[in-house]
Amino acid sequence: MKKIVIQGLLIVVLFFSTWFVLTQIDWMTVFNVREVTNKTEEKLGNLFLEIYTKTEKENKPPFVINSIDSLVNIICLKNGIDRNTIKVHIIEKDEINAFALPHGHLIIYDALILASNNQEELCGVICHEMAHIQLHHVMKKLIKEVGLSVLLSMTSTNGGTEIIKETAKMLSSSAFDRSLEREADIKAVEYMIQANVNPEPFANFLFQLSQDEHEAMKYFAWASTHPDSEERAKYVLGLCKNSTVEYEPILSEDNWRKLKDNLME
Repeated sequence: MKKIVIQGLLIVVLFFSTWFVLTQIDWMTVFNVREVTNKTEEKLGNLFLEIYTKTEKENKPPFVINSIDSLVNIICLKNGIDRNTIKVHIIEKDEINAFALPHGHLIIYDALILASNNQEELCGVICHEMAHIQLHHVMKKLIKEVGLSVLLSMTSTNGGTEIIKETAKMLSSSAFDRSLEREADIKAVEYMIQANVNPEPFANFLFQLSQDEHEAMKYFAWASTHPDSEERAKYVLGLCKNSTVEYEPILSEDNWRKLKDNLME
């Protein structure tokens, strides 16, 4: 009996010793997974971006670019985000949408800017998509729904064009998991408060979508990729209700109007 107990203890000790040794090894480095994933993400980002820039016109007016850059620059600066990790592309399209692609590409359709009642609403959407980028949600979604092996094949010389197009379309038109959306909402509110931007208009924007979500989805592509708008609006309000930050707009009211005027020309 004593011998059996000793053997059992030895097995337990051996198990935990082996487990401890294994946890000390950086398996991501050993198998070079992180490097492979980073390289794959960069290639995928460029491939997907090419899909949109080839079929749609990228908006280039300097005032428009500079105005959106001003918003993104302040959000990055106040939140310690490397501005080089966010690559903004403003696309001319009559679809109210914004979405993140791999490798930090942030696509904003100019219709979203025009549909925003104020710059805070737009900042909320931008912060939400930036959060998806910073929290690595885009690659998590792709690996889960497409698979790493398929993603790797896309970046090879024989990656299928149709598969690449369909995957790019998925990122612009399908929702993230509920848990990832909540993470992005929390981080977006944090970004806005740190940048002295009032998050309440963002909550109002979500409420606006929820008033008639079926109708909204005809015009707001962003609504179809971010369901449960009313629930999310209440949650956003809850996150910011105790904030004592003194909010101030990033753009002057005059520049905000000029931004929209430039897009309507």
